[in-house]
Amino acid sequence: VYLKLEFLQDPGAFKVRGAANKILSLSPLEKERGVITFSTGNHGLCVCWVAQKAGVKAVVCVSERVAKLSPRRVEAMRSLGAEVVVGGDSQDKAGERASELASSKGLTMIHPFDDPYVIAGQGTIGLEILEDLPDVANVLVPLSGGGLVSGIALAMKTANPGIRVIGVSIENAPVMYKSVKTGYPVEVEEVDSLAESLLGGIGCDNQYTLRMVKDYVDDIVLVSENDIRNALAFTLKTHHWLLEGAGVAGISALLSKKTKFEGPTAVVLSGANCEAESVLKIVNPECGDKESEHY
Repeated sequence: VYLKLEFLQDPGAFKVRGAANKILSLSPLEKERGVITFSTGNHGLCVCWVAQKAGVKAVVCVSERVAKLSPRRVEAMRSLGAEVVVGGDSQDKAGERASELASSKGLTMIHPFDDPYVIAGQGTIGLEILEDLPDVANVLVPLSGGGLVSGIALAMKTANPGIRVIGVSIENAPVMYKSVKTGYPVEVEEVDSLAESLLGGIGCDNQYTLRMVKDYVDDIVLVSENDIRNALAFTLKTHHWLLEGAGVAGISALLSKKTKFEGPTAVVLSGANCEAESVLKIVNPECGDKESEHY
């Protein structure tokens, strides 16, 4: 098993790739007017980071849930010079607000996943895995809106259609899983999760990622909150890495044996933007679930 350490990116998450690819593609006029996005945390943070370096004004819309659960991410966005708009009880509501502001203020939307430039940026991870591990047989990728797994799957299967790409979603937010099953975007009520970055819908007007996941992703597995907890404990004890819940989705699928693998397997560790004390409390057996000892 090989680990792709995307949490070591400067903003702490893989999403800097898609954000950079999109912002660098903008015209001078679009850059002058500014950009806007909506986010559960990492995408917004990465957009702010890239925008600051590019001298572009950024606005990020987040839900009240995100502002409550990830206050330090919101503070980090503001510290990078972005305007943060808080409102709505879900990622979808934050997206609606971002669309309204984009239209009224002439800002360019940087969608967190359903955008060709964002998808292509995330896909560079797949190219790097192929470069370092040309005989890779399986890739496990965290899955929420689908931008990451779509980009990776397209890049890798273009080079080798036999590579097995598995998306890993959480049981508390099986939006893409259910959408693939039904054939159209579905809505799932947001609930709290240890992997809050994997919350949110895929958009009722989804143009790219649903189709790409259906066409290029071989399987989607769902992991539980306890699976995430055990994976956080495993990475902390074994590698001394303090990752966020979404970042260990792939490891949680391996440890819980939700699917079988043969041959070299790559796992994308997507992010580490988390509250250290919160993660330590989650993995500390004295704080609750004794099963977290079983790693």
